[in-house]
Amino acid sequence: MKAEAYLFGQVLGTHSFLLRGGFLQPDQYSEIDAQYFLPGGETGTACTVLASLGVNVRMDGTYIGQKVAPMLKEFYKDKTVDLSPLHFTQDDGVMDYVVIAGLVRSPMGRFQTLFGDDSRWWSIPREEDLAGCRAAAVDPFFRAESDRVAEICIKLGIPYVTIDSPHNTFLHQHAAVNVVSGECLHNHYQGRSPEEIMPLLQETANGLVIITSGGGEMLYGRKGEAYKRMKTFSVEVKSTLGAGDTYKAGCVYALLHGMSDEETVRFASACSGIAISRFPLPLNPPTLEEVNALIARGN
Repeated sequence: MKAEAYLFGQVLGTHSFLLRGGFLQPDQYSEIDAQYFLPGGETGTACTVLASLGVNVRMDGTYIGQKVAPMLKEFYKDKTVDLSPLHFTQDDGVMDYVVIAGLVRSPMGRFQTLFGDDSRWWSIPREEDLAGCRAAAVDPFFRAESDRVAEICIKLGIPYVTIDSPHNTFLHQHAAVNVVSGECLHNHYQGRSPEEIMPLLQETANGLVIITSGGGEMLYGRKGEAYKRMKTFSVEVKSTLGAGDTYKAGCVYALLHGMSDEETVRFASACSGIAISRFPLPLNPPTLEEVNALIARGN
């Protein structure tokens, strides 16, 4: 399979639990409506969505352990996702657990422990895996290896999407698109509004900057221009798990198809809107027909 897009970052086994009747309350019983063990992580979910949109994807990133590998291989066996760059290990593998009730979700894992030392539990990106691709995406979590993907992209002339990369990072400064979430603003620019941070992100970017805020207005723009606003699509929310990852996938698709900035933001938002209207997302990813129909319907 000839890959059109290369994605590097978090690829997990996600245990998800959809609750009935609201979110967990202390000392109270909660009924589980549905539970699944499926591919997750920012890159795993984005690859699933891109495949559903008709894109051939090559995926790399997190080491895949023996409790995750069988599920991952089975899930992607009939999809346009190339797993060949992944490194498989004999440990259990990286997993997370997510409790969901409508607009509210709570992820649990061992990432503080995993990131707590200098050990590397992810692949070293290889130039040959990106060669021939027309777009890429890279998660910012994997230190020098994340920057290495950007360096290879620059060398090969491949535009890339990143997420939640602050203004003073290499990933942000060279990205074709950087999608910055409200969580990133809280972590790196606490106490400052999106309107305050947007000019700083624009001034230090070579590409398009998008700030998302859940169901609130999105801000987007480039260096040297006034930023613009766009409303998100109104949908009935079933689960917000994977919303940002789907947005990233939409931006990669937009790069592959030469969309304008406005078209990119609208398309990515529609992808995310479809995603949050269903559960579980990996078994029901948005299709191109559904995305185009939501765009045609309007905000």
